[in-house]
Amino acid sequence: MKAIIGLGNPEEKYRFTRHNTGFLMMDEVLRAHNITLSDKFNSFFGKSGDVLYLLPKTYMNLSGNAVIELMNFYKLTNKDILVIYDDATIEFGVFRLKKSGSFGGHNGVKSIINRIGTDVFDRLKVGVGLVPPNIPIDSFVLGKFSADELQGVSKMAQKTVEVVDCWLKEGIEKAQNKYNGKII
Repeated sequence: MKAIIGLGNPEEKYRFTRHNTGFLMMDEVLRAHNITLSDKFNSFFGKSGDVLYLLPKTYMNLSGNAVIELMNFYKLTNKDILVIYDDATIEFGVFRLKKSGSFGGHNGVKSIINRIGTDVFDRLKVGVGLVPPNIPIDSFVLGKFSADELQGVSKMAQKTVEVVDCWLKEGIEKAQNKYNGKII
């Protein structure tokens, strides 16, 4: 079994913020794979065959609680998950797929690392733009995308479907070779 996990915050007020990029990308993945979600693992949860889809409702800083619950229930290892999330250290429209790494200041990833006990897991970091000078990172990532940016977000979400399908069928290395870099 494999799990695709999108990070975000469940309240509507966060829907189109940069920090909700994982949820926004997952919306398109779920649509493309015709996945219906239910409430399980303190998350929005879906399953199709041997693929699990998870959007934690724990809020970003406690994402690891939902992830470990899913992993324990399905007996997944750290090599069975792909985590999709925003990265404010990467230019808007750029994807970075990695097999491991630090949390890089992202509290959702920090929570996952702390709960599963390793920083070795596949991840798709979605560039939401660099934090402008003199703006606190919290304000930036909790800020909403502009209308122009939302068009780019839509294109990134469509490309995320391809990334997820590649990761599921061919693994992280092939996905890295095909999709690391500028997407829009």
